[in-house]
Amino acid sequence: MSDRTARGGAGAAREPGAARTASTARPALVADTAPLAPRLRCPFPYGHGSALARQCRRTALLSAAATALLAVLLAFGLGAGEVHVPPLDALRALLGLGDTADVMLVQELRAPRAVAAIVAGAGLAVAGAVMQRVLRNPLASPDVVGVTGGASLGAVAVLATGAPAALTPAGALGGGTLAALLLAALSWRGGVTVTRIVLVGLAVQQGLAAVVNLFIVRFPAELAADALQWTTGSVYGRTWTETGTGGALVLAGIVLALAGHRRLAVLDLGDESAGGLGLAPNAARLQLLLLAVLLASVAAALTGPVGFVALAVPHVVRFLAGPPTAGSLALTALGGAVLLLASDLAVLHLLPVHGLPVGVVTATLGAPWLLVLMLRQLKPATAGSTPR
Repeated sequence: MSDRTARGGAGAAREPGAARTASTARPALVADTAPLAPRLRCPFPYGHGSALARQCRRTALLSAAATALLAVLLAFGLGAGEVHVPPLDALRALLGLGDTADVMLVQELRAPRAVAAIVAGAGLAVAGAVMQRVLRNPLASPDVVGVTGGASLGAVAVLATGAPAALTPAGALGGGTLAALLLAALSWRGGVTVTRIVLVGLAVQQGLAAVVNLFIVRFPAELAADALQWTTGSVYGRTWTETGTGGALVLAGIVLALAGHRRLAVLDLGDESAGGLGLAPNAARLQLLLLAVLLASVAAALTGPVGFVALAVPHVVRFLAGPPTAGSLALTALGGAVLLLASDLAVLHLLPVHGLPVGVVTATLGAPWLLVLMLRQLKPATAGSTPR
């Protein structure tokens, strides 16, 4: 009896310990996944003194500043030109208020081009941010996976067939989507790995660029200039039909990217950790990559293959706002819109060369940034190496 009592007492003594072990198992799992928290959401209210709260407050201030700058650039772009309209009157004309002549000038001629630059810049920047995180490569952009090559091929093919110019953006969108499907088909065999996607994307991009060059060489002289414009990027001649459709698609894509930010944060932990948390890394990576490709395709359908926006803006936002969060992804969209609209305004009103494509300006700004970024990537390897 005493033995059973002793054994019972020992068992009873062990039970609380077992209960404590069971109760601490869940906090241990939460602690293991704690690094996800800074990437998923910001605490509310922002008055806490934690590092995450400070980062979120900084992101909110940067977003407000970017929004104000975008509004200033939009007002200047709508008002500047041969017929000058004061900025406030230009914004009122955009809403259909004020003088009838100003309303027609702003709404029909200037606003579609400015809005197209905003939409395309936001789409390219978000596409670049998603690609860089999915591929875990700071040099990744829609150029790498062949999206811009597919968009250029689709637009140039429409011009080559003599179809109406209004179908050119649709051709660009179809070409970018075709490049995405080709990338998915070639990357899926043997497993979707980061290295495989990058290598296949480079091959697709170079192959499509070669076909575009062949089209341009075989073009009549009167079509070569239009085709060349679609290989460098321009927002000239956009209409409300194209801008409205593209804007709706880009807005939907950005919303989906924000909704998929949790999966991006899990993928940042690595495939093994993502699988342990219940996420299929290959499927999630492919879905997010296709979303980025479609965003870039819609943007390229509006402006052509504008370079370096998708590459540079995510790095600038990361430098200013810190590690990626859902708020910084929204800030990336604002940053891309500001950069492309400012570049287009520089083409229109600052540069002495008339009719210069906006892609030339973004490439001029982006080439030094690419060089700096590559040098920064080489520094850790150089510092970590030891002389022999």
